[in-house]
Amino acid sequence: MCLDHSLAVILQIELLKDMIKKLFSDEALMKQLEGKVMREEDLAHYLRIELLEKRYFVVLDDLWNIDDWIWIKSIVFPLSNNKGSRIIVTTQDVDLAEKCNLESSRSLIYHHQSLGTIDAMRLLLRKMRRSEEDMKNDKDMREIVIKIVKKSGRLPLVVLTLGGMLSTIVASEWQSIYNQLPLELESNQSLEAIKKMIILSYNHLPSHLKPCFLYLSIFPRNVEIQIRHLINRWITEGFVTSRVGMDIEAVAMSYFYDLVNRGTIQPSRVNVEGRVKSCRVHGVISDILESISRDENFVYLTSDIVRRAPEENFHHVVHHGLNCPNISMDWSHVRSFTLFGMLPMEPVCSAYLRMLSVLDLQDARCSITQKDINNIGLLRRLKYLNVRGHSDICALPGSIGKLHGLQYLDARNSSITSLPTEISKLHSLISLRCSSGKIDLDGPQEGLAHILCLPMVFTLSGKSGIRAESRGLRVPRGIGELQELRTLDVVDIRRTSRRAIKELGELMQLRKLSVVIARASKQKCKILCAAIEKLSSLSSLGVDAGGSSLEWMHYGSSPPPLLSSLKLVGCLGEVPDWFGSLMHLVKIYLVGSQLKGDKTMELLGTLPSLMHIGLHRNAYAGEKLVFACGAFICLRKLDFYGSSGLREVRFEEGTSPHLEKMEFGLCRLESGIIGIKYLPRLKEISLGYAVKVVRLYALQNEVDAHPNHPMLRLSEGRRDHDLEDIITELSSSEESSPLRELLEVGESSSQVVVMTARSDSSLDRVKGDLDDDDFCSCNSDDDDDDA
Repeated sequence: MCLDHSLAVILQIELLKDMIKKLFSDEALMKQLEGKVMREEDLAHYLRIELLEKRYFVVLDDLWNIDDWIWIKSIVFPLSNNKGSRIIVTTQDVDLAEKCNLESSRSLIYHHQSLGTIDAMRLLLRKMRRSEEDMKNDKDMREIVIKIVKKSGRLPLVVLTLGGMLSTIVASEWQSIYNQLPLELESNQSLEAIKKMIILSYNHLPSHLKPCFLYLSIFPRNVEIQIRHLINRWITEGFVTSRVGMDIEAVAMSYFYDLVNRGTIQPSRVNVEGRVKSCRVHGVISDILESISRDENFVYLTSDIVRRAPEENFHHVVHHGLNCPNISMDWSHVRSFTLFGMLPMEPVCSAYLRMLSVLDLQDARCSITQKDINNIGLLRRLKYLNVRGHSDICALPGSIGKLHGLQYLDARNSSITSLPTEISKLHSLISLRCSSGKIDLDGPQEGLAHILCLPMVFTLSGKSGIRAESRGLRVPRGIGELQELRTLDVVDIRRTSRRAIKELGELMQLRKLSVVIARASKQKCKILCAAIEKLSSLSSLGVDAGGSSLEWMHYGSSPPPLLSSLKLVGCLGEVPDWFGSLMHLVKIYLVGSQLKGDKTMELLGTLPSLMHIGLHRNAYAGEKLVFACGAFICLRKLDFYGSSGLREVRFEEGTSPHLEKMEFGLCRLESGIIGIKYLPRLKEISLGYAVKVVRLYALQNEVDAHPNHPMLRLSEGRRDHDLEDIITELSSSEESSPLRELLEVGESSSQVVVMTARSDSSLDRVKGDLDDDDFCSCNSDDDDDDA
């Protein structure tokens, strides 16, 4: 401890000496030190006195520790000298930035963003000593520039480093360098700056975040990583430490946001509440992350290129290859196995994998069959099992009851139709997600033969597949014993016994419940209704009646108090009265509800937390949808799809002050969209497939005049939306450049973007090669992976 303290003092003294030299001069430093023992207090006092009467500008670059800021702030900088002095602190830690301030003034925080696509291209071209005209005239150059910008993530340091390397190489070799980029990271000095930056960032991570960061190397480059998928795996790996008064998943999310704040990963999809749903690791950063992970014996990645047996025992194994080599390694030490390619060994469930706690086969490029999981009971330490999307699995074996530590089970889009009674023995289960999908009869028949236990299968031509009668599963008695369960998805109420339905009300920790009630008896629906009312922790509820009625929901009177997301598929007729008590409801999706009258909008408009409304497939049966003054105080997003009777959408003054985005599809608005001038925060109006807006010229005029300059997006050609006589051609006098012609779509007050698959313009070709972020909204509300 004494050694550490002495070292810290020496470093602080050197920093203060450096500040004196740079702010004043070497002579000033020598004068200050003349005849004195060099002490921290003396240097700090000199700086403080000198700065008190001077106007200064100081940059503290790359600060990592709040203690360092507190130290230098307290001993060097005057509280105020009223001379317009400025201090700039750069850091990768958002929390630290928020704490950097002086008592005399508040801090101003600037969040550095990635470059825009055009700026990134211009920076790359300048560093490569090429012009925009060169790129426009050279198709090969344009393609390689687009790919490099995409892989760089538009990060300035990455763009500059890659551009500097390419500037020293003839153009004919650029593609070869791009293809070798992962290997170059290990050897080429021009990329050393990137590697040092990321390694430095990793070294400064707290110990609890380091394994979470390295774990990202498991996922393929540039793939979108679902946050729910990621944090569930962190939890099962033991990376997340519980905290008093905090849910373990909330702790895991705090870890994730810590990594985001430090700039190590980038959110890619954010929902209407501002919650990150998925993230990406930039391609170059991912390559370096793999290198660090390999150096620390953390993850062993195999592929068609790398098949050698590991020299060390790795705990985490990932296979990306399309071939099926039997990798010669000691599997007895492996704790997690993730498959993105073909199976490197058989069988999947083997006593050799006795230490395995995570088995993730969701993205396997081979068929995982019933035979592969029949011996799942051998993996006694298994905590996480993901076989999502494998339709050749028709049943969970009874031996699954031996996996007493299993926490997460995902078998969605399989051919499973019921859960075994042994499932009630899994008292550690947190998430149980199973649903029945489609059996493909035109594909390979071996899997179907395994399902039906037949030696051979014959099919008639013309049958593309059969779909299960219900996507839900029959849940056995004893389900109420799973007291740790927080997610249950999807239960088929018709095929589940009344006793088991009643037991659903005993799941006090349940946060998310999805059920299918098509053709279920009224008695079972009433039992379900009573069970739901007991679920005091429930925050997300989905009820799918298919083409059946949901009128039984009117019998309820006490919905779960914390309900924040509600999805209802089926005919309601009118809004149940208990909707008015949903004080925490943030999102509501209604499909085929056939709601009539003004009661719907009046009741929904009073909900204080409602941010997102989705009305699909004739959810609203009226002709006019009016957003009244004072209603929808938190609403941010509206979706209308398939409203055949809807003719007019009107916003009154004083309504929906936070509404940002509207999307329309499959509707004919003969009276138009009226009153957008009363929506101060409007950012986007999207007209999707088969949308006709007869008064679209009036809408465009309102968009032009709107002070927030919202964007009008069209999924089809102007003619299809009756815009052909309204849109004017861009003036030839407007400023243009080759990049702007290729990538930008106007910057006028009225931004009209036309997206069409029929166009073969340069814009469409280039945009197709770039990230979808440029055309997609930053908000996405797919709750598929919500807990």
